[in-house]
Amino acid sequence: MFKKFTVGDKLLFVAAFLSLVFSEILYFKGEKESGTFIGLWVPSILAFGIYLKLINNSKND
Repeated sequence: MFKKFTVGDKLLFVAAFLSLVFSEILYFKGEKESGTFIGLWVPSILAFGIYLKLINNSKND
């Protein structure tokens, strides 16, 4: 299953996961605004990855 993922896909996934973990750490340390701000990066990073996949697929067609 993971053979379908490119290096870029894996890097974007790791970036989204690290953003999620870091935001939770900040949130539970009491920095709720910073944690929420960084937590909002997760869907943006994943959406950017989907956009790149769509662009790449349209070039191959």
